[in-house]
Amino acid sequence: MEFLGKYSQQAIALLRIVAGLLFLEHGTSKLFHFPMFEMYASVRPTDWPEGYAGILELVLGVLIVIGLFSRVAAFIASGEMAVAYFMAHAPSSFFPLQNRGDSAVLYCFVFFTLAFIGPGSFALNKK
Repeated sequence: MEFLGKYSQQAIALLRIVAGLLFLEHGTSKLFHFPMFEMYASVRPTDWPEGYAGILELVLGVLIVIGLFSRVAAFIASGEMAVAYFMAHAPSSFFPLQNRGDSAVLYCFVFFTLAFIGPGSFALNKK
């Protein structure tokens, strides 16, 4: 499907924006309780590790969505998701589907890939 190749930068940008918005949603849920998620109902910004994770998700999510310092932001977000997986999910089961860590694994590798390939189109900076 060679004809799709000319749209690869736009597809990367779409992946970056959608993944960033979903990541940002985790941050707003933890910090502002919007959208309300029962598991994050009592989280405060000073709570370890959820509150700090929420701050990272909010800041990094915005940077990834707008494409500003997106490679660095994606690399840090990838690391955060790796830590989240091994701290919060892996102890309960080896399998991501059973330990509910499949989204953390997916975020980790999407952001890790974006750190290498760049932000695509529609980014404030292309670095």
